[in-house]
Amino acid sequence: MRSDPIPRLQLLGLSKAFDGVPALREVSLTLHAGEVLGLIGHNGAGKSTLINILAGIHAADSGEIILDGKPVQVTTPAQAQQHGIVIVHQERLLPPTLTVAEALFLGNEPRYRGTPLINRRKMRRDARALLVRYFDVQLDIDTLVVNLSVAEQQLVQICRALHSEPRILVLDEPTAALARHEVRALFRVIARLRQQGIALIYVSHYLDEIQEICQRVTVLRDGRDVARFDQQTLTSTKLITAMIGNEHPELAASAQRPPGEVVLTLENFSAAGRFYDVNLQARRGEIIGITGLLGSGGKALIRALFGLESQVSGALVLNGKPGIPVSPYAAVKRGVAFVPEDRRANGIALDLSLRENISLTTLHRYLRWGRVALSRERVRVADNIQQLAIRTPGQEAHLRQLSGGNQQKAVLAKWLNTQASIYLLDEPTVGVDIAAKAAIYRTLQQLADSGALVMVFSTDLLELQTLTDRVLVMARGRLATTLTARETNHQEMLAWASGAGPLQEAS
Repeated sequence: MRSDPIPRLQLLGLSKAFDGVPALREVSLTLHAGEVLGLIGHNGAGKSTLINILAGIHAADSGEIILDGKPVQVTTPAQAQQHGIVIVHQERLLPPTLTVAEALFLGNEPRYRGTPLINRRKMRRDARALLVRYFDVQLDIDTLVVNLSVAEQQLVQICRALHSEPRILVLDEPTAALARHEVRALFRVIARLRQQGIALIYVSHYLDEIQEICQRVTVLRDGRDVARFDQQTLTSTKLITAMIGNEHPELAASAQRPPGEVVLTLENFSAAGRFYDVNLQARRGEIIGITGLLGSGGKALIRALFGLESQVSGALVLNGKPGIPVSPYAAVKRGVAFVPEDRRANGIALDLSLRENISLTTLHRYLRWGRVALSRERVRVADNIQQLAIRTPGQEAHLRQLSGGNQQKAVLAKWLNTQASIYLLDEPTVGVDIAAKAAIYRTLQQLADSGALVMVFSTDLLELQTLTDRVLVMARGRLATTLTARETNHQEMLAWASGAGPLQEAS
């Protein structure tokens, strides 16, 4: 029940563009004291931009922010805090070299009266009490933040926000890293905060959570607020339809290939705190999609297959040989290739030439008496450039000179030459144009046609339908379901990923 007729917060017609590209388009919402407003939307809908405007990180290009009926300026984080607006961001922003107690009270340390000296005994005592009060957890408050699990860091970050006694609290994907019992504890905290009159904005991809704890929901799509619902009228179907819209583009079905022999088997494959008990058989000639929301474990699953994750357990059989790769080097030796999402940081050397980048994984093939046989190398690279339609002034052009799409093609070309049996790709077409995307799709289909297993983690649902044979949907670290790509749709994939399960028709 709303405690007063004047909204605690009103956003009226907020708009924001970056480099001329609109991120928010006249978004409005209303938030009352003592209620939880759900804010949902698919990737790129504008949620993060809206949160950053409330946090004072970005200034809106137009529109108004009204608190308790009065227009206010929120152009810096300090102004947001002065107005009682506190954001718990999905990224964990705690200083890694501080202890739990120091991180909880950073900037607000208790001091001995009349001195600048920090009262560490009181700080440690209050830190223990704060964690027990809100989440009933016993953490070693002298442990460094860097040594905490992801879930523990999230609990500390939420407790730090609550200690500041906010009037408006924004929780951005707060449960992505939490276990089920920790989620229930957070919901109990939220219920108490409502009783205290605190107004909350709850951002989550998990629609079951939205339906459980939110009194109202605002849906963003393409930077606009496109729908509003009261708790009484909420259904997963309505929410998903509002997030995606009613567009159902015609898709060009990927070619059906006869599956080959099993090349990869996973049994109870797990990585502590990231994903659990994944069971899978994958065959040569398949293109398998993996998808999931933040914290689902899908991205970590792809990385673990390439030896990039720690504390991995279970059974893995690759090309008939058991054993989990303990490093990328070990994975490559066993016929695995990996195209990372952040190509600039992890996939290419910007100051090397296109030729040098493409040859990095196979340079040993061109060595003769300690020197590179450039003629043979250039013939191979020329074939790669033609195959992937890489637009470049020439083989010697530095990668820095090429567009993002052509850089991504170069990363893929580098691995094509290894003739791997398994290709792992993490968001392979993020930030590339339509032409580059089509070229990458063709190449992946050719790899599958030649008998390779291709596994793609993607949050682009249309990409999964277009490219893959089947889609593994991860939710909260577990394999929620496996869908046949040609027989599914955006709504069904999102329903499973968001915890709604099998999507029911609206009544």
